[in-house]
Amino acid sequence: MDVKALLRAHPDWLAHLESLGGFDLALPGDLVSELLRLAVPHEDVNAVIAARPEPGDPRWWLAERCAHSLVATMGVVDGPPPFPVLPELGPYFYVFVYLAALPHTRAYHRRLGVPEEVSWATFADLGRNMAVHRKRHGTGGLHAPDWFMLHARGLLFEMGRLQFNRAKLNRRVGQALESAGLPVGPGSPALGVHVPDFRGPMTPAACDASFERAREFFPRHFPDEDVRVVTCGSWLLDEQLARYLPAESNIVAFQRRFHLLDRYDGSDMMAFVFGGDAADLARLPRRTRLERAVGDHLAAGGTWYGRTGWLRF
Repeated sequence: MDVKALLRAHPDWLAHLESLGGFDLALPGDLVSELLRLAVPHEDVNAVIAARPEPGDPRWWLAERCAHSLVATMGVVDGPPPFPVLPELGPYFYVFVYLAALPHTRAYHRRLGVPEEVSWATFADLGRNMAVHRKRHGTGGLHAPDWFMLHARGLLFEMGRLQFNRAKLNRRVGQALESAGLPVGPGSPALGVHVPDFRGPMTPAACDASFERAREFFPRHFPDEDVRVVTCGSWLLDEQLARYLPAESNIVAFQRRFHLLDRYDGSDMMAFVFGGDAADLARLPRRTRLERAVGDHLAAGGTWYGRTGWLRF
């Protein structure tokens, strides 16, 4: 495999990687225990072990520099180019990149005083996103391999039911909030909130507890960041859902927390809601109220959107 030839389709990423020096790519000695601790699904464990790269593997150069990219930008909000999806590398290539970087992430967490239970709950999202990949595609792999960059670089933390990542307001959202009279603008520190899959109901009580933990956690561990707002970009905030779901539903309650801004394409909703069943729109299952809502809206000629929302922190 000519790795650099493969990367020429991603010139910015290749230039970034080539600018980095070497890196001591140390993989766990007890790989099985590490995978299980990271909640890697049992049906993936043997396949991950079989795919372990070794020095001399054409992918080794790339794995070294990917891990170096993560470690070199540890804790820095403005990050490196995202990892692209490259099937030619195999379904588990980025799993090994993250395994090599995680000791450095753990050390960073310890320097910040992050509790061990928060660290390991956060790292377990690696296994969760392997489960998401199987849910959507029916095969082993790591869903959205660039997503775990936030975790590995010490930017995202799991706070119970919800996850929060350190961020900066982009120009569009920052200008909108500035116009609304908030003491923020483009580039202001903020938190992004996320609702991970396979984590149980997003009840109002569970979400309240997550927000309370975040309000305590981030000022304690990042005292130099004056965070005033939390933002969320998700199909969960499409207000059309309230037409189909009862007022007391968890999703509608979650929506009510936010002031809504713009709409954007929400086609990723289908994979979140239906997994692999989203492939055949004519035969969408109707097993839950949410599935019935999504399917019925589409059958009536409707369109779903993502929405950006914000709330005061």
